[in-house]
Amino acid sequence: MHKTLIVTDSELSSQSSNDLIISFDTYLTDYPKKNEPSTTVINLCDTAHYLSQGYYCSLLAEARQHKVMPSVKLINTLRKKNHERPATLDVRVKAELRLDNTHAQYVFFGQTSLNEYREVALAVFRAFPAPLLRIQWRERMADDTVRVSVQRASLDELSDEQSALFWQALTDFSERTWPAKVKRKPLRWDMAILVDPDEAMPPSDGKALKAFVKAARKLSINATLVTQSELVGINRFDALFVRETTAIDHHTYRTVVEAENEGLVVMDDAQSILRCCNKVFLHDAFSYQKVPTPRTRVLHQLTPDTLGELESDFGFPMVLKLPEGSFSKGVYKVSDQSELAQRLTEMFELSALVLVQEYMYTDFDWRIGVLGGRALYACRYEMARNHWQIYNHGVKRHSSGGFKTLPTFEVPKSVLDVAVKASNVIGKSLYGVDIKVKNGKPYVLEVNDNPSIEYGVEDAYLGNELYMQIMAEFQQRLEARGRG
Repeated sequence: MHKTLIVTDSELSSQSSNDLIISFDTYLTDYPKKNEPSTTVINLCDTAHYLSQGYYCSLLAEARQHKVMPSVKLINTLRKKNHERPATLDVRVKAELRLDNTHAQYVFFGQTSLNEYREVALAVFRAFPAPLLRIQWRERMADDTVRVSVQRASLDELSDEQSALFWQALTDFSERTWPAKVKRKPLRWDMAILVDPDEAMPPSDGKALKAFVKAARKLSINATLVTQSELVGINRFDALFVRETTAIDHHTYRTVVEAENEGLVVMDDAQSILRCCNKVFLHDAFSYQKVPTPRTRVLHQLTPDTLGELESDFGFPMVLKLPEGSFSKGVYKVSDQSELAQRLTEMFELSALVLVQEYMYTDFDWRIGVLGGRALYACRYEMARNHWQIYNHGVKRHSSGGFKTLPTFEVPKSVLDVAVKASNVIGKSLYGVDIKVKNGKPYVLEVNDNPSIEYGVEDAYLGNELYMQIMAEFQQRLEARGRG
């Protein structure tokens, strides 16, 4: 169960028929209430002055563990900037977008009165999550980027038309973010599951996502699928579960960092993403911790002697890897010196370091799912048809091989042990450990954060219990955090 309160200066409280609107006086004297549900406060009071009603509204909301927009931190940031010079934000826009430098625009919960500025308004709202902001174009930068100034604004400066747009935007935002639900048993926590509906190869398909939501509800967690554009005011959630492919220079990593800073329980955490997304870190850490891996060398330059040295050390074929990549992307097999030279030249244009690894063909790779330091599920992923990897990105059909999901007790103990050992190098989150077995010995290829969990694949043995165990881990961490 979730409740939203809209707090205004007393003289503004009659401007909307919304029955959730209360005055600051009411919020000050009548809240918090005993046994109240999880509460979000939208603070519409004027925040221009330090220690004003608007300032105290957000301050009291945070003290009462109500989730509030805007936060005290943002109020102070915008107030300080207004006294010195406006806050600014660089936003990428369409090249043909015309800028009006003479008039300010208002942003109402990520909306504006001019539809062509919608993407800019959303970017501003994400960076400065406040109900009402005033923006103005400063200058056009390189690469279709514009710089906009951002300032706080108050309701009393809006025209009647703008005020009507604001209240409609507030209604749209509330209904989109906290949609009305049939009455059910109140749930204790709110979770955001970050997804990208347009992603070609997402970590979880639609059926798996529904199974996560269902499992979460059984453990008193209200899980909601959200996209990046919808995840504004992240502190209204208690937990974040990432089901979108992660990368460092990407909104997924920035969102995880923001969530951790707001005190959310996050899976996978920022440290896990940092470590798993870079194969150079994995190689170095595994070497230090004596985790068995295929023979590997890290290159930092291409010299006249490099090709001969690599042929002598590894022979052909050999495998080249970019430090960052997922789903077998950025991984190449080369079969002679000419191909080796070409690939290395291309890869050094993208990265300061390149990994060279011995070629180790097997009919399948193990994928061991590890959660909180224990093996959870096990799959055998077969190589794609007529290919040496699980994924073949060069074809449209049959782009991945078959699979077989087994109970962990049917997996060789040496494989499970090395999977847990490799995971412990990263942390105690949810990982997918890829392992090859050659001559009876397991070799760790990599540890993946945010691993694939698809309906009918990774859950083929455990079924719904797989989703329950992952949500139970969230429940335990939320309990340990002491909020709810």
